[in-house]
Amino acid sequence: MADVTSLGTPENGPFDTDSEALDEVVTFTSELIRIDTTNRGSGDCRERPAAEYVAEKLAEAGLEPALLERTPGRTNVVARIEGTDPSADALLVHGHLDVVPADADDWDVHPFSGEVRDGLVWGRGAVDMKNMDAMILAVVREWARHGIRPRRDIVIAFTADEEASAIDGAGYLARHQAHLFEGCTEGIGESGAYTFHAGPDLALYPIGAGERGTGWVKLTAEGRAGHGSKVNRENAVSRIAAAVARIGEHQWPVRLTPTVRAALTEIAALYGIEADVDAPDFDADTLLAKLGRAAALVEPTVRNSANPTMLHAGYKVNVIPGTATAHVDGRFVPGGEDEFAATMDRLTGPDVTWEFQHREIALQAPVDSPTYEKMRAALLHFDPDAHVVPFCMSGGTDAKHFARLGITGYGFSPLRLPIGFDYQALFHGVDERVPIEALHFGIRVLDRYLQTA
Repeated sequence: MADVTSLGTPENGPFDTDSEALDEVVTFTSELIRIDTTNRGSGDCRERPAAEYVAEKLAEAGLEPALLERTPGRTNVVARIEGTDPSADALLVHGHLDVVPADADDWDVHPFSGEVRDGLVWGRGAVDMKNMDAMILAVVREWARHGIRPRRDIVIAFTADEEASAIDGAGYLARHQAHLFEGCTEGIGESGAYTFHAGPDLALYPIGAGERGTGWVKLTAEGRAGHGSKVNRENAVSRIAAAVARIGEHQWPVRLTPTVRAALTEIAALYGIEADVDAPDFDADTLLAKLGRAAALVEPTVRNSANPTMLHAGYKVNVIPGTATAHVDGRFVPGGEDEFAATMDRLTGPDVTWEFQHREIALQAPVDSPTYEKMRAALLHFDPDAHVVPFCMSGGTDAKHFARLGITGYGFSPLRLPIGFDYQALFHGVDERVPIEALHFGIRVLDRYLQTA
């Protein structure tokens, strides 16, 4: 029988994670990495082998997982665990199965080897986010072994296509399979509750309580085609270049949301700084300059942003093209979409048009909720020296799609990481890897939280 030190009962509190679960979370992370679910955004990804893998593990735990597809091979898995309190709202726990591309020539370890070496699990998805997928599986199977049931219903979703548009993943589920999420009012997913070492003796655990919205924009400049040797005052390349330069150089004003206000206030206090973020003369940039490494958690989310990323024009050096295009990665804070659009109107000018090619909502979640406090308590139980702080993600997750079902989303994929381990750099980076000890910490925290949720 697996080694356990307590059972999950009201008398003795949450069940302690058993040794079999600690082994399984490593095995599942490695084996999921070996299933290549590269999503290039071209529609050629096939998540089905990974979906069948997780469905098999869930079925072995006595659940009845549903495999759901909008497009053949782009498979999602959804299952429900029945709680002990039928009157309680349900909780969504979600993770995506696809990963971004990886060039094996750039890696020390093959990105789809899932190699376990030097106390680490290596490969694409080790932190984004097959590690969390593995934690979910290991917790569910542990509960089945010991007859543990959570207080509230828990809906588990493993999604396709998160690394692109999510049209085959969470977007499809939210629009066409909403009945599977009946009763869910809150959810947890990726990008939060990991160790952020802000200093030698300052370990932060940021819990995601917001996301900036996404505004991927295409610019188009029309002009007069002609010979490259002739004077041309209607040059499409010049017009697109000028618009791109204006966008790239624009200084967006500070727009503080409640989540970011809370993050600035709490992080500043850890540095011994009193920050009145509501003062008329409050200067966010001046405060950020005093927060050292911790500023990286907040700086991208105090304002909107627009980064030019792609340019297309012409086909021969001595031919002035009639059309030129550019693409911009735009992000806007909660409540900032109208300002973003108005600013793009102004910066593109009269000779360039623009349109959204992909747009997603911004999110906010309360940081004074019982759910946030229970996540915080689970982290502190296993790391009493931790400083749990809220933060707003600069990018986006599947939580945006589930929000359309009225589900408030948090970023909570717990990992305790050693000093010098640059978690954020490994997202979509080379030699992605996760420490085994981080997985063990993560599954313990997740197990405890889900039983108290």
